[in-house]
Amino acid sequence: MKTQIKGRNVTVTEPLHDYASEKIERVHKLLQQRRIDEVTQVELELRVEKNPRIAEPCIAEATVFTRGPVIRASESAIDMYAAIDLVIDKLVRRVRKYLSKLRDRTRHGHAKLPLVEESVLESEPAAVDDAALDEEASGESAAAVEDPAVVDGGRIVKTKRFVLKPMSPDEATFRLELVGHDFFVFTNVESGHINVVYRRGDGNYGLIEPMES
Repeated sequence: MKTQIKGRNVTVTEPLHDYASEKIERVHKLLQQRRIDEVTQVELELRVEKNPRIAEPCIAEATVFTRGPVIRASESAIDMYAAIDLVIDKLVRRVRKYLSKLRDRTRHGHAKLPLVEESVLESEPAAVDDAALDEEASGESAAAVEDPAVVDGGRIVKTKRFVLKPMSPDEATFRLELVGHDFFVFTNVESGHINVVYRRGDGNYGLIEPMES
């Protein structure tokens, strides 16, 4: 397993690096013990926000790349060690959710998750906002290339390119849960079209499909 621990506005000291590495090993062992996907890489970014108005300026963001899905988590605290503890605890919960759903699929076949289909682009993605659009939209971010872009008016500040793997809407919703985002962009394996699943305010999920004019 390859581990990358980097800091932004903070020096990753040897004690901090060793502490983070030890915590990351919890997630690795959990996946290994259950004979699930091999962990290929773990990225942990530690950063400190300089804004004095932010009550919890220490932020830890972790991404676990496996041969299957990508699992992500982000947490903040007033202390970096505490932020690491929180983000690892969240990762462990998501890994366990992953294992639980895999067991359900094995026992009962392909388990369907609640989806509400929307006839697209005119439907309202309740939980999708502008802030979310600046995050990774797809769980396949290992293949993403970030390319900064600016246009007149300052509306587009970043362009991200992703390799979208074909999958079913149920699988896309499953992966949405593992990365903890509000939406997930994917190629629908049945139609070959780019679709979006998103988290609704009522606890269910919406499916956005393109519609020819």
